[in-house]
Amino acid sequence: MKVDLLIQARWIIPVEEVSVTHENYALVINNGKIIDLLPIKQSEQKYQANTIEKMPNHALIPGLINSHTHASMSLMRGIADDLPLMDWLQNHIWPLEKKWMSEAFVRDGTDLAIAEMIRGGTTCFNDMYFFPDITAHQAIKHGMRASIGLIVIDFPTIWAENSESYIEKGLALHDQLRHEPLITTTFAPHAPYTVSDEPLTKIRTFANELELQVHMHLHETEHEVLEQQQKTNQTPIQRLYDLDLLNPSFMAVHMTQLSDKDIELIAQTGAHIIHCPESNLKLASGFCPVAKCIDAGINVALGTDGAASNNDLDMFGEMRTAALLAKGVSKDASAVPAISALKMATINGAKALGIEDNTGSLSIGKAADVIAIDLDQLETQPLYDPISHIVYAANRQQVSDVWVAGKQLLKQRKLTTINTDDLKIKIAEWQKRLAKA
Repeated sequence: MKVDLLIQARWIIPVEEVSVTHENYALVINNGKIIDLLPIKQSEQKYQANTIEKMPNHALIPGLINSHTHASMSLMRGIADDLPLMDWLQNHIWPLEKKWMSEAFVRDGTDLAIAEMIRGGTTCFNDMYFFPDITAHQAIKHGMRASIGLIVIDFPTIWAENSESYIEKGLALHDQLRHEPLITTTFAPHAPYTVSDEPLTKIRTFANELELQVHMHLHETEHEVLEQQQKTNQTPIQRLYDLDLLNPSFMAVHMTQLSDKDIELIAQTGAHIIHCPESNLKLASGFCPVAKCIDAGINVALGTDGAASNNDLDMFGEMRTAALLAKGVSKDASAVPAISALKMATINGAKALGIEDNTGSLSIGKAADVIAIDLDQLETQPLYDPISHIVYAANRQQVSDVWVAGKQLLKQRKLTTINTDDLKIKIAEWQKRLAKA
């Protein structure tokens, strides 16, 4: 049988429900889909491939899914470090956005983020930011899978003048993008303190009608929780529950301030948690009790947040930090083992985004979103368990090749859809402008 591509690797880790590592196996790809997974010798007998990639020192895993980003904030990487969240937002980030936010800002910042993510093995990102139409366009241009957040805030910005306008523009964009194979859309109300009850009620109605996911910053800081309790005698989680927003289509981002009752409520409703450990640590926002949440049956996925508060979009770093932090917080060395961290960065993200039927694991019938990790480096030797090394020892520079829907976006560490020299020139210009602000 003729096929487009055979990738023969030392290890293939599908990341399915039952953990397994295949050694000396081949992944068979045709028309952008995975059609078989079998021993190398059998693959050569059964298939004639237009291209054969031989990777005797590599592990193949599903492309990583960054479940929470503000992609174009990459242009503000390192511009206001070592500050608490509200100071960082109100006195630095929001003034910069007010002055510089534009289609060009989002276009160039998104290109920088996509380039970084592809080089780090991320094949899908879930974004929340202004000009989501531009973010979607750039993702399509570069062959990146993306979930585009239809942002909603009560106050006016360059993108929209009020919550009603945000929702109208979001619905129009959803309609424009609904036939794009690499793009999905989600409603993205910013946070409990920036979105009031009326638009949240409308979002719930439209999300139910259109079968869209909703993602929102929630219980990010102690200040957020206390402020809501003072206003309404509710926690933000309880408020959203009362508004009937907590359900299997809801993604709660951050969740650093959780009581046992909060965890029980999230588990009961089937909502997902998007854990951003490094951003939470850098902003001193607190710790998500991940081990408790997983034990309660909650699906926990991983995100980086924006590069302005992280300061990178490195999912390898998030996996390692998530695993180590969970052990420290729970005082249990067995909490969040390596395979759980890998699932948080792949299939759990796909579940949260509602795209697990299409990506998140190397399963027959799914899109060929695949990354190859070179484990033949001194830093990952000796090798006893490739999953352990991927989480605890490897780094994103060991990602050699990346495919999204069977299209190669990174080949031997070189981007195939982005001119890095041109991109660097654009970023240098933005640096000059923002540094003068």
